[in-house]
Amino acid sequence: MTVKLESDEQELMERWVRAQGAPQQVLKRCRIVLLAHQGHADVEIAEKLGLNRHTCRLWRERIVREGPEGLWEVAQGRGRKPRAGLAQRIVEASENSKPIGRTHWSTRTMAKAQGVDASTVCRIWQKHGLQPHRQETFKLPRDPQFVPKLLDVAGVYLNPRQNAVVLCVDEKTKSQPLDWTRQELPMKRGHCGTWTHDYVRHNTTTPFAALNAASGSVSGRCFPQRRHQEFLCFLRQLGAEYE
Repeated sequence: MTVKLESDEQELMERWVRAQGAPQQVLKRCRIVLLAHQGHADVEIAEKLGLNRHTCRLWRERIVREGPEGLWEVAQGRGRKPRAGLAQRIVEASENSKPIGRTHWSTRTMAKAQGVDASTVCRIWQKHGLQPHRQETFKLPRDPQFVPKLLDVAGVYLNPRQNAVVLCVDEKTKSQPLDWTRQELPMKRGHCGTWTHDYVRHNTTTPFAALNAASGSVSGRCFPQRRHQEFLCFLRQLGAEYE
């Protein structure tokens, strides 16, 4: 059977042969067809490419019947059969079930339950963004007015009044002011900065801080205790700063 390629088909297959990422079996098929197009017989092509002449005849017939796209198809019964729905089964089991007597799935327990290798489970979890070993806590407020209060607070940031100063205030209790037992040594060429492994505790303190949401500046002050008196004192300080 004679193979006659159109100019665009010949150019397409030559481009596939030059492509670095094309599968080797596709490259071999393209070379068979291009040599057949140049007038070489199946025996000559088989000897040149190190193939069986029946393989050359097969792809010569197939290019005539199906065109260049047929060179990319894999016949039924060739290669490893993919397990249909494996990823879906593992994802659904990860999201909707737990192993007996345990709090969450691990790659090994899921692999044993699904009859696959642990690396397969790990790859599927990574692809679908599943992390059964990680858990976070949350708490639902019981206040029936929670949503209106939330909107009031969020509205201060999203749509403040004209000439308003929006501050976010927080406190951190019982912070320990620490100091190194020796002065740290600065970084030099060929040596990183160093400091001692031990430190001295200077009791505890309660820092109050306020962030100006518009400018990013922070106002702060430390108190020995955490009571409403200290909090009011800090608010008065902020009022004096932003009058």
